[in-house]
Amino acid sequence: MIRLGALGDVVRTLPAVSSLRAAYPGAHLAWLVEPSAATALEEQPWIDEVLVFPRPKLSAALRQRQLEPLLALLGGFVSTLRARRFDLVVDFHSLLRSALLSWVSGARRRVGLASPFGTEGSWWLAGETAELEPAKLSRFDRNSGLVEYLGVEAKLAAQPFAVSPADRARAEASLAPGRVPVALHPGTSEGTPYKRWRVDGYSELARRLRDEDGLPSVVTYGPAREDRALAEAVVEGSDGAARLAPQTLTLRELAALMASVRICVGADTGPLHVASLVGTPVVQLLGPTDPVENAPFSSTPSRSLRTGIECSPCRNGCAAATCMREIDPESVLCAVRDLLGGSALPEWTTAVIRGAA
Repeated sequence: MIRLGALGDVVRTLPAVSSLRAAYPGAHLAWLVEPSAATALEEQPWIDEVLVFPRPKLSAALRQRQLEPLLALLGGFVSTLRARRFDLVVDFHSLLRSALLSWVSGARRRVGLASPFGTEGSWWLAGETAELEPAKLSRFDRNSGLVEYLGVEAKLAAQPFAVSPADRARAEASLAPGRVPVALHPGTSEGTPYKRWRVDGYSELARRLRDEDGLPSVVTYGPAREDRALAEAVVEGSDGAARLAPQTLTLRELAALMASVRICVGADTGPLHVASLVGTPVVQLLGPTDPVENAPFSSTPSRSLRTGIECSPCRNGCAAATCMREIDPESVLCAVRDLLGGSALPEWTTAVIRGAA
């Protein structure tokens, strides 16, 4: 399997891979990813081997114009792929880069996505392409559709991001004592500041959860440059209602932490998708992000609040996230309470918040 991309893209492939494992229990399943996402796959029962594409080393050699080391790295990696003698490669990413790696693997059967889900001409290198409908699908449905193209009918795992009992016990101990908290994740990747909800909104949410519902909050953060500062600002403005979550150094630790909280509130980020994949209900806050393509895992209860303002500059890197400011804390609190009310329906519900541009 090939899935090169950001954390959110990689973890959203786990349900489809759990289906492959159920269909082929005796097969050797290897997953090719980039280094930044490799720890997300540690001890996942659906796969037997993680292959890491050495992109940082290749990029460094290319920048320094070191042709000989570059060719040696490429040659060694291609040899590693071909030595596995794969029978089938499933290219979930279906970009030119992933299609090229699929092609050089030497697999007898290579399957990718047809346009519009396959891009950059990747279909020219794929042996077969799956045509999916409709033209807009969530990434979960897109990945599942590719598996169904193979004739696999096995069900997805209920919680596709597996967390070991030992990891969860350590995470729960790090959060104790007190009631199980709500997790707030204000950060996003460095390249998507337009996805962020306002800091004072998270702080107000934490205060109201404490004062009106008796619930504590923890503020999580990742390795992005501004994540820790954002989390600390939320804590500072919460009047003691929120505290910093324990630091998570690996994606495995992050998954265990998310499995140990009551609900996760955040934007369209990898950590929020991790929460939904370990079975923790999520409240997703959306601005310019497409609500269909980026829907949380459908088997986990979730609610989504989306601004109704069209803000096209956001897609060009607008750091102000003007449209996200229209989501008010009262609406977020209602969404959290809706999930706390014990709704048994694993549905994804979108509420559109409209305000003045």
